[in-house]
Amino acid sequence: MQPNYLTDFIELFYPRTCKACGKALNKGEDWICAHCLLDMPTTDFWNRADNSVNQLFWGRTKMEFASAFLHFAKGSHYRHLIHSLKYKDDCNTGIRLGELYGHALVKGSLYPTIDAIIPVPLHPKKFKIRGYNQAECIAQGLSNVLKVPCRTDVLIRTVHTPTQTKKNKEQRWNNVSGVFDVPEQAQVQGQHLLIVDDVITTGATIEHCAMTLQQKGGARVSLACIAHA
Repeated sequence: MQPNYLTDFIELFYPRTCKACGKALNKGEDWICAHCLLDMPTTDFWNRADNSVNQLFWGRTKMEFASAFLHFAKGSHYRHLIHSLKYKDDCNTGIRLGELYGHALVKGSLYPTIDAIIPVPLHPKKFKIRGYNQAECIAQGLSNVLKVPCRTDVLIRTVHTPTQTKKNKEQRWNNVSGVFDVPEQAQVQGQHLLIVDDVITTGATIEHCAMTLQQKGGARVSLACIAHA
């Protein structure tokens, strides 16, 4: 392979930096540096049925499997990854995180057989403002590794609601009550669907998604989110 002198010259003035720690990437590193990649605060929840994400839904709604990839610790520089994905138009970070998560899931002892991957939907108005759905970016990365289709037509959001940020548990629940729908119910009857989102806190949004898929679509549901706050 011929050396890319133009790329080397450009990087002298505009060095590529790690999405997590912000330090310059070395040759052979891409997107995130080797140190941050090895030091990721992964959860191992895909090997534990009693993990804290799964426990969020005990007594609330039936989850076949529920897991998060990373601990979302306050002050951690890995929070930059989620911030970049959600607010800086960085879908590539979502895809990369989804791929890393997918490799962990397939090696896990609890990962079930999935028929389709369902990203938590944005309302069309919110999608138009943002230009992309961060959950869909993650879902695409998972799809690349798990070889399961990512479907955005199964679950839709019919009501535009304010952000969940800074709302308490009750407010979050009420904010997303009745806002989801399954337009083609027969298409998912009896299927096992993997709901995907970026960060889970109280689980209110996920619970409403799951209930809608179960009650209106007759589907079995599981959950994979990138981080647990």
